[in-house]
Amino acid sequence: MDASEVLRIVDTIHRDKNIDKEILFESIEAGILSAAKKHYGDDAEIVVTIDRKTGIISGTRNGIPLSPEEINERIGAQTAKQVIIQKIREAERDTLFEEYEQLRGQLVNGVIQRYDGGTATVSLGNVEAILPRGEQIPGESHHVNERIRATVYEVRKSGSRIKVILSRATTHLVQRLFEQEIPEVAEGVIEIRAISREPGYRTKVAVSSVDPRVDCVGACVGVRGNRIKNITDELAGERIDIVRWNDDMNVFIPNALQPAECEETILCRMLGKAIVLVKEDQLSLAIGRRGQNVRLASKLAGWDIEIMTRDELDEEIDRAVQGFSSIEGIEPELAERLVGEGFLTYDELSTIEPDVLMEMGGLTEEQVQSIVAQAEAKAEEAEKQAAMQRRQQRELERQEAANQQGAESDAAPASESGEEAAEPAGGPVTGAATDSPNSAEA
Repeated sequence: MDASEVLRIVDTIHRDKNIDKEILFESIEAGILSAAKKHYGDDAEIVVTIDRKTGIISGTRNGIPLSPEEINERIGAQTAKQVIIQKIREAERDTLFEEYEQLRGQLVNGVIQRYDGGTATVSLGNVEAILPRGEQIPGESHHVNERIRATVYEVRKSGSRIKVILSRATTHLVQRLFEQEIPEVAEGVIEIRAISREPGYRTKVAVSSVDPRVDCVGACVGVRGNRIKNITDELAGERIDIVRWNDDMNVFIPNALQPAECEETILCRMLGKAIVLVKEDQLSLAIGRRGQNVRLASKLAGWDIEIMTRDELDEEIDRAVQGFSSIEGIEPELAERLVGEGFLTYDELSTIEPDVLMEMGGLTEEQVQSIVAQAEAKAEEAEKQAAMQRRQQRELERQEAANQQGAESDAAPASESGEEAAEPAGGPVTGAATDSPNSAEA
């Protein structure tokens, strides 16, 4: 391998593979050194260097210079080639790893090459990535040759290659789509403060504007909703709520619970809990289907949110004061102070910091330990009673279902015998008592 060939190989691989030249020179040196060790033995002290400017290879064995003939002819060229190829592959892997590690959380475009068992193999140009079923949006389907956008979720080395995992189910995808579709977000005029998401169903995005002249919510929605529609279409119809950010949680939490209307927000800072009072007709809207609205609002605000009516809160307060007062060591005045700080259950009381309880009630450490132990015991008993009530409710529902099924079975023969007489002249009427599947939607 002459000097000009060394420089040519290094320059070509550097341009084609984007591998640093120094790494390539070190790989060639390592390959020649490995071959020399194999030729002369491991006991020989061998040094191999390549001049970075001229490409000339020089070396020594036990301090004695090696001639060009020894380097080029006696040392096994094939062994050196194998080591060089291995080192270059490792360098290429490391370069790709660094490239995609920097893209973690960023948006990439690719084409689906294979789609087997729900897992998509996506070509990103210089590497094949994996989009697992668990990182896809629930309900969406893909096909071969489909162009797809996703975020880089994980990058790891696997032998001489790298493994890139993509995701369409994280909040990063929503943020990157906002940056692409809304110029004010990309320019930094509108800032995304928080995102909470349940992929395929609903996302809440909290935004604020650094320019008071720019309406952050209106800019994100766009004229006739065109901007937010583009994002929704990319997310397979996922519903997106734009929430106006406010540093005051008394303002922001009701914003996060929209479209429900809230009457009052009570912040319980010791517990990181917010009690939100709503009217009876707003209760189901605030909670959302299967608790989705309040769950997303809690994630968005970083507070545990409890939704209740004012009457329910009054009942909770009376029950808590009475229950805490029954604990040995808690006077009624202390019970009211605890409830005023948001402690409404035995379970919450059992998590209180001992120093806080000592200061609130002027108690000793032994008294506090006794109170916490009693609260834990009562919380465990309350959980057992609640579990028993749930079991009884389920048993009651099963019994009612069985009774109803039996009644329908008994009525079936009579219905069949009189079917012709009961049938209208125009034919049987079907589905007359069936509700529309969307009739319960808000």
